[in-house]
Amino acid sequence: MSEAPDLGLEPAPIPARLGPPRNPPARPKVAASPATEPAAAGKPSEPTIVPELSTGELETAKADAQASLDAAERNLSATRGKALNAAQADLASKIRGFMDAAREAMRNGDWQRATNMAKKAEVLARELAEGL
Repeated sequence: MSEAPDLGLEPAPIPARLGPPRNPPARPKVAASPATEPAAAGKPSEPTIVPELSTGELETAKADAQASLDAAERNLSATRGKALNAAQADLASKIRGFMDAAREAMRNGDWQRATNMAKKAEVLARELAEGL
């Protein structure tokens, strides 16, 4: 086997712009997730943006929210005193959370959100009651 001929070529130096960057770009700053601490007494809660409803829409939303909460409460009360498995207990907890969120929205005058949360509670409570 013969050796490769020497062509007299030398590798060209690598231009600076192709080498590693001298100052790497700054890492993106990620906002820390807000701590979930209860609001201090006397400290107002965050302002809520509430869509404006006509008088008719407002009355309908109030009635719908209350009817859904009542139905969810009836179905949830049917589970009291019964042994629930882990999935059923988790579902009951979620239902209570939706009901609490609906009541909170009612206190804040956010009737669309109240209706949505109450409807979710109603549907889940119906499923829970039917599964017993």
